[in-house]
Amino acid sequence: MSKAQRSESTAQDSQVKAQGSYFRPEIEAMTGYVPGEQPRGGGVVKLNTNENPYPASPKVAEAIRETLDRGLGRYPNSMGQPFREAAAEVLGVPPNWVLCGNGSDDILTIVTRAFVGPGQLLRLPYPSYILYKTLAQLQGARSEEVRFDANWALGDDFAAAGDDLRLVFLPNPNSPSGTVLPPERILEIARQLPCPLLVDEAYADFAETNCMHLVEQEEKILVSRTMSKSYALAGLRFGYVVGQPHIIEQLVKVKDSYNCDALAIAGAAAALRDREWLAENRAKILATRQRLTDGMRQLGFVTVDSQANFTWNTHPEQPLQPLYEGLKQHGFLVRYMNYPGWSDGLRISVGTDEQIETVLQLLEGMLESQAADY
Repeated sequence: MSKAQRSESTAQDSQVKAQGSYFRPEIEAMTGYVPGEQPRGGGVVKLNTNENPYPASPKVAEAIRETLDRGLGRYPNSMGQPFREAAAEVLGVPPNWVLCGNGSDDILTIVTRAFVGPGQLLRLPYPSYILYKTLAQLQGARSEEVRFDANWALGDDFAAAGDDLRLVFLPNPNSPSGTVLPPERILEIARQLPCPLLVDEAYADFAETNCMHLVEQEEKILVSRTMSKSYALAGLRFGYVVGQPHIIEQLVKVKDSYNCDALAIAGAAAALRDREWLAENRAKILATRQRLTDGMRQLGFVTVDSQANFTWNTHPEQPLQPLYEGLKQHGFLVRYMNYPGWSDGLRISVGTDEQIETVLQLLEGMLESQAADY
């Protein structure tokens, strides 16, 4: 390298360092949230991000077309009032108990920003949704993970007071396990905590029970939901949270001015009102979920009873990462997840019957091949 080249390289290094110094230390130190793989192009069956394999309600497209016909020259309703009114009809809560978000991740961000400041504490179960910890890092806050036990239950330490504990996240059903805590246990936890408890019900429509009714009983309980999973609207980006009105009033101060666009508001409201479509879609998903569960167990996997639209699968003998990679080579994406201090596993989203049947056949062939190699 010539002297001129060395000089140029040194100048570039100095520039990079100078640019890096503009960021908060918490941002430079964190790795950031990494979502499930989103391949470009066709030819891949995605069973890795818990999307719905079926088309959304036809009423969604109809509502979006009507909105387009009226034009997009004006800002949308800043509170997403058409959706709030639909939620009031379906959920039986007043509209001012509902706050809309650009996906439920937006809701989680708003809630974290509202309650948790630098150096304060956010608590979450482990293993669970990895974004929670990232949200604490973005705030310059601390996070504390409380482990599930072997039966995916939480002990009294999850409800204990902590040093400047300001917020607790509880996904229910949980990811990656698909398991639930009963509402009475969640109410018990909330009443012991010194801070709000957000129950993340992204998958609640696939479960036998939910915690929406607890919001009225306990002001510390917030319940968030998404339209991405059970309503097949992952591409629309719409979520919401339900809480008592004096809590929602403060959260409104934190959200972006127009955090939901007009098309999303209209489509989400139409989807929520189509209860017949939801019932039919839910029935299909649950039936295929059972086929997936039975099939994985027949192949020797330990598959947890799920109340979500995915299953969590471990194996007592076979390494799982090669199975994940083998499925990927055949055009099927599932989620290989390895939690430190916990067993690794394959999280498989419930697809169509045909997709799940093919996955089971591929896994059977790979397991037989692995056994032959031993």
